[in-house]
Amino acid sequence: MEQAKAGDLEAFGRLVVLHQRAAIQVAYVIAGSDAEDAAQEAFVKAFRALGRFRSGSPFRPWLLRIVANEARNHRRGAARRAGLALRLAERQAGIAEGSSSEGSPEAAVLGELTRKELLEAVSGLPERDRLTLAYRFFVGLSEAEMATAMSCRPGTVKSRLARALARLRQALPDDPARSEEASVG
Repeated sequence: MEQAKAGDLEAFGRLVVLHQRAAIQVAYVIAGSDAEDAAQEAFVKAFRALGRFRSGSPFRPWLLRIVANEARNHRRGAARRAGLALRLAERQAGIAEGSSSEGSPEAAVLGELTRKELLEAVSGLPERDRLTLAYRFFVGLSEAEMATAMSCRPGTVKSRLARALARLRQALPDDPARSEEASVG
């Protein structure tokens, strides 16, 4: 990071390669089919803003905040095409149909869904929820990194994540947990 900040283009190129996938995933959640363009423009803006980057701060959350802002700009100006967006998400996010990380409740739900159903449910959520879920589950940021990227406290991250997951559960088709809760309550 310090080399890139000093003007070393190769060092910045290594940072781009290292963070490109995460940037595209975050941009996809916000901008859909414009994700690659938004991520590319975000890298250009990040390069221009390197002088304002605080040494010692984590780079990834700083970069992803720029990506999210640029993706919002793209989304405001572009019409979304669902078919293309789904193909892009499959290619960039690498979500394998029926895949799961054994042991987690989220994995059990995801194992029952097709990637199209999941992406449709996520795309129907409010932007803040989409971004929260993308940071946590698509990019794998820690709560501390999410707090930095979202400019909020770690406790706020926990509550936003809980609300986003609850909204996602409601948006998912044929959610067995939702059906059980309705029949019990």
